[in-house]
Amino acid sequence: MMSWHRPLGAAPRFFTFFVSVFLVATLYGVTSGCAQVASIPGLPAVQVSQGENGAQQYSLSLQILALMTAITLLPSMLLGATSFTRIIIVLSLLRQALGTQQTPPNQVLVSIALFLTIFIMYPTLEEIYYTAASPYLEGQLDIIPAIESSSSILKEFLVLNTRERELAMFAELAGDAPYASNGDVPFNVLMPAFITSELKTAFQIGFLLFLPFLVIDMVIASVLMSLGMMMLSPMLIALPFKLLLFVIVDGWAMTVGSIASTYLN
Repeated sequence: MMSWHRPLGAAPRFFTFFVSVFLVATLYGVTSGCAQVASIPGLPAVQVSQGENGAQQYSLSLQILALMTAITLLPSMLLGATSFTRIIIVLSLLRQALGTQQTPPNQVLVSIALFLTIFIMYPTLEEIYYTAASPYLEGQLDIIPAIESSSSILKEFLVLNTRERELAMFAELAGDAPYASNGDVPFNVLMPAFITSELKTAFQIGFLLFLPFLVIDMVIASVLMSLGMMMLSPMLIALPFKLLLFVIVDGWAMTVGSIASTYLN
């Protein structure tokens, strides 16, 4: 785990990064774009110019295009670059193992997975905020260096939580030699390797969750067969025993805690 800490009052500010960075960029683009339009008649809709400090300045149309593109990529980033995939698969398999049909409902499972993802990704997102987002919002860092800095932090998290076998497989498919460091791993190799690793780990955890409930189903089915109650559904009789066992061992806390402990930050 990371050894650095931030003040408690300042830490929650990183949650506003995903909204504030786009809003600030948009507002800044609107202001600068309007000023350019007012001062330079006939300004093209798409233009890249040089600023006072030599940095590139983009027209309002380009900034809005970049903003909309980033917003459309957020769901994909949530599914493919965080712990969300593993959590939601494990919770879905757990619900099937319990045999409770649609209880908890999908909305509850997604909510649990989302907030647990925030908890697991907290150190990474916090470091991204203080290293890249906050300097960018304060005007101390340009957008390109901020993106590169945040990408390197996210890449470190992905590499630490990706199996070496999957990473080596996709590196071989891409024709790359073994990488010297985590920063040398390209995203086109890292992303599919991370997702494949997440799927494998999720199904392994789901298999372990299924075992105790499978034993209960087999015991209940054997008892009903021995009593000649073949017309009675074993799943109906086994459900209260599954719920009782799950509550006695504090199953939700154990499951959520086990998932969170499998990640490295």
